[in-house]
Amino acid sequence: MQDRKPLFYAACIAIVVIWGTAYTLIGYIVDTISPAWLVAVRTFIAAFVLVAYALWRGHKFPPLSDPRWRWYSLMGLIGMALPFYFTASGQKVIESGLTSILAGVMPLFTIVLAHFFIKDERLTWRKSFGFLIGFAGLIFLFVPIPFELELVGEWRAQGLILLTAFCYAVLTIIAKRAPHTPASLGAAMMLIAAATVSLLFALSTGLPETIPPNSAIFALVVLAVGATGFAQILYLRLVQISGPSLIARLVYLVPVCSIIAGILFLGEAFSWRTVLAMVIVTVGMYVARSDSKI
Repeated sequence: MQDRKPLFYAACIAIVVIWGTAYTLIGYIVDTISPAWLVAVRTFIAAFVLVAYALWRGHKFPPLSDPRWRWYSLMGLIGMALPFYFTASGQKVIESGLTSILAGVMPLFTIVLAHFFIKDERLTWRKSFGFLIGFAGLIFLFVPIPFELELVGEWRAQGLILLTAFCYAVLTIIAKRAPHTPASLGAAMMLIAAATVSLLFALSTGLPETIPPNSAIFALVVLAVGATGFAQILYLRLVQISGPSLIARLVYLVPVCSIIAGILFLGEAFSWRTVLAMVIVTVGMYVARSDSKI
């Protein structure tokens, strides 16, 4: 792919579109499918896709007594099951574009956590300044306009999306400490654990009382196969070719794609406030990450 530039650029565009429209799909699905069952079906289908891919690559799953299962099961819980549920629950209230911005602050949380848990990743003045800029963007989203001494009415839902970003940041820290495992195999192990936990939780909430419309089922299959399964494979391939710095740059484009998709497909209103917040957060991430190895 690296020697075939058009294919490489097509892959970069594809992953931005897949990640960006994932929030649009979730925003549509949660109208008819509960967050618990959305996550259960999403992770189950994606687990099937990733397990098949890992086996096709010739990998063998370790025995259950292998400590790697504990590591990757924890990563599946923190990096998939929990944030997927937080995102779906939050999007019952807030728009997909805003969701993508709030979830996209993960690098800022990662930089702060790395200061405490990763050697040679201490906070510097540049990182701290970048974090403060990004944090200002978040405050801008939580404070009403005109200014009042209270939070916006959707602050609980927005807080759930911030928990999503925090989970992804914790996942990054754990992944750096986890035993070495081929990426496709590790991702499959994570999804197996995430699907198991999510399915048990969904069953505890009871079976769905009605069958969702075919369009919602189709959107859920696309979300599972595309954003959770295929995108993971494409992500791993791009990291192998160009390293994590490329992914960091592509992440900046995801909110833009999500905002456009929300307007086109969900009828979400264009908001200069959301765009301005996205610019502030992006500037903060750029300043902080430019002085970081993560």
